Amino acid sequence: MITNSQIQDLLNEIALNNCEKAYKKLFMEMHESLTAFAFSILKSSEDAEEVVSDFFVSIWQRRVSLPAIENPRLYFFIGVKNTSLNKLTSNGRNRLPSDIEWETSLKSVFFNPEELLLSAEVVKKIMAAVNELPARCKTIFKLVKEEGLKYAEVAKLLDISVKTVEAQMAIALRRIKTHSEFKNQFPELHSLLTQKK
Repeated sequence: MITNSQIQDLLNEIALNNCEKAYKKLFMEMHESLTAFAFSILKSSEDAEEVVSDFFVSIWQRRVSLPAIENPRLYFFIGVKNTSLNKLTSNGRNRLPSDIEWETSLKSVFFNPEELLLSAEVVKKIMAAVNELPARCKTIFKLVKEEGLKYAEVAKLLDISVKTVEAQMAIALRRIKTHSEFKNQFPELHSLLTQKK
């Protein structure tokens, strides 16, 4: 997962040197997670791809102002969210998505498996537990654990309170820890799962 400082370095390279190579690297690093997030709003792969592509075109067009972005990861998610909501409105679907519609597919585990040296079996069990979370809970959990956003950033992104994020994370952690495939088998992961951002 690309860090905020790495994103900022790429943005600076794009802004200061009109570097297409940095722009392509940024696109490749952020494309999958942004497309999955757009899909959770739009429920259309084609529309999600279009929204992310449009967003990246706007990034290139506004490249001179990129160094001023303080939190690039959050900026990208908010930009894709707003572009997705605009697309819903332009398509005549001018309602906000329900909690169930916020669901995103979990394509990778929510933490760095290299750091933990986890086996494929453990990853399968964790993913099974995460996939059984309610849609909104899963989205929040993924944004915090996979995308590395802080609780306040997730709250801002989803237009909810920090307390709601905390509550949803508590629900997610409780359900994962008590999941039938996971219960009492991996106590060493408890501290990782309960790290607050």
